[in-house]
Amino acid sequence: MDEQPKVKGPASYFPSIEQKYGEPIAHWLTLLASREEKKHMALVAWLKAEHGMGHGHANALVAHFLAQG
Repeated sequence: MDEQPKVKGPASYFPSIEQKYGEPIAHWLTLLASREEKKHMALVAWLKAEHGMGHGHANALVAHFLAQG
């Protein structure tokens, strides 16, 4: 039996983020890349305030984005 490896870390939130907010992850990463601010909590706060995102979802997106360099 070939089981898919379980997705761990921030990416484990991606399916629910796409379902809840109706945009692909690439959309959110592009928005984050357009921001001059690069501090983790400032980006989380921006996603929450401007896009109504929950803290866990915003935190996962920002963590993934910043880990990409």
